[in-house]
Amino acid sequence: MSQSVPPILSIHPSRALMDETFKVLVENLPPGSPVTIRSLHHSEDHDHWEAYGYYISDHTGKVSVSDDFSFGGTYTGKEPMGLLWSMRPVPGSRKGLRLRKTDVCSPMLINISVYSGHGGFREQAPLASALSERWYMAPGVRRVEIRERGVRGTLFIPPGPGPFPGLLDMWGGGGGLLEYRAALLASHGYVSLALQYFAPGELESAELEFHYFETAFNIIRDHPQVMPDRVGIFGLSLGSAVTMYLVTESAVIKPRCCVCVSSNICYPQGKTLAGYHEVMEQNFDKVRVDENNHQIWRDMALAIMNGLSKTVDVGKINCPVLLVNGSDDQNWPVMESAEVMAQMMRDAGKEHLLTRLMYPDAGHLIEPPFSPHFRATNFIVSSTKEKVILLWGGQTKPHSDAQEDSWRKILSFLQQHLCCSPSPKAKL
Repeated sequence: MSQSVPPILSIHPSRALMDETFKVLVENLPPGSPVTIRSLHHSEDHDHWEAYGYYISDHTGKVSVSDDFSFGGTYTGKEPMGLLWSMRPVPGSRKGLRLRKTDVCSPMLINISVYSGHGGFREQAPLASALSERWYMAPGVRRVEIRERGVRGTLFIPPGPGPFPGLLDMWGGGGGLLEYRAALLASHGYVSLALQYFAPGELESAELEFHYFETAFNIIRDHPQVMPDRVGIFGLSLGSAVTMYLVTESAVIKPRCCVCVSSNICYPQGKTLAGYHEVMEQNFDKVRVDENNHQIWRDMALAIMNGLSKTVDVGKINCPVLLVNGSDDQNWPVMESAEVMAQMMRDAGKEHLLTRLMYPDAGHLIEPPFSPHFRATNFIVSSTKEKVILLWGGQTKPHSDAQEDSWRKILSFLQQHLCCSPSPKAKL
């Protein structure tokens, strides 16, 4: 492709929050030229992730990713954000990778380039490139490490004097401290505590008493910049089981509302997470593997759920609850769990408190929008400390659509139940 004026690639906005859309535009191409537009990210784990689409420039020599169709690549069709949600490890990468931001104080840097032709772009020099900064923390959001009353986590506080609504943010059975969702929630005006409740692969540190979660909730509620009567809980997977247990069994905390992603209403009798792992060990013989030797935990989870003594009595719930589930979840029987929960709440006259979102062909790991889809990733089993690859499920395009749609509805739900009045979304 030779011409006197070189192509120009631009990204608008070049700096944005992770849940904001951008526009990628290539200009000064010869009309009718086949080109490949590629995104490339070097992760904090030193792996390379990419996405790309095949385009043909219009009669003016332009390609707009927001408006034009991709004819192939990691995504097809008119997909404005396909360069993000269809990212995958580059060929030859390690197996079972998952892309997650650990340093939320720095942006995720995405290099977007345009190449001549369709295919073979990895051996070419780009015709033009531009850099996109994707942030979880909006300007002015404060990050505060919490080591208080035995609780471990990170508190994110929106800019301004407040007071703000609050959220306790809990991830799942992989353990560790994950901050990026809480940082993004703070960017939307919520004081959010990303809670660490055990370390990955360490069953001993999972022997946490029920009191630990009550204390974490109270740390948010008692913060001087938080409205004490407007604190909710946001849980995913195991975090949703803890959420359900807190909402039904605690006499101390009364959340204003709850969001449960990939919901789980099973929680063993007793008041420690160690019991949860014991129940899993007792049913581990029901774990299956697929043709790729990826572990499928769904049948094990079904066996656990069918033990009624280990099911939370959700009929005692007295606050609005939003369930977000994918029908292709291969890790947990979330659809069956949601049906059981709906019936129990119906029997208790509480069905009006339950809102259900179900997404066909979405998997277990429903994250903030434009996050890549991970059908199977590495996982450390707490009881044995064995490293396996878990099958989470989901198909890339419908799963990504579910992430985008559910995030909008989650924010709307939180605004409805936690906010006194509409607050503008933070901008970079």
